[in-house]
Amino acid sequence: MAAQTTSRIRKVTSPEVPEPAPGTWSNCLVVNGVAYVAGMIARGKDGKIVDGDEYEQAKDIFAKIRNLVEAAGGTMADVVKVSIFVTDIRQREKVWRARREVFSGDFPASTLVQVAALAEPSVKVCVTVWVSRSSSFAHSLSVVSGLC
Repeated sequence: MAAQTTSRIRKVTSPEVPEPAPGTWSNCLVVNGVAYVAGMIARGKDGKIVDGDEYEQAKDIFAKIRNLVEAAGGTMADVVKVSIFVTDIRQREKVWRARREVFSGDFPASTLVQVAALAEPSVKVCVTVWVSRSSSFAHSLSVVSGLC
């Protein structure tokens, strides 16, 4: 019989970031000093997609990510990996502009991928991040994925 273990996974929420329906996914989980933030899209608290181009959607997404990372006890400087999914790679400069507004110094390792579609037709950008801190970091962080 396998020994029972206590889960070391901690769910992190922010009042600024609406939670998904129960039984679907978590926006942010922290385990062993790493925060995983689910794929964020520019959906407002009213459930509607933010009007605007890739820049406006990316700004909204990075604000959500910042709220989750800070709720987990970290900062955007702790983000080590970013994956960005766009529906039109030709608009990447708009996404990079928003990214430059939240990161400085050594930018996180990044991936940018064009996809045929995201969660719904008006969604142009989806971003996931991995956040890491040293072992002394008491509250682990999490990755974004789930909405894309």
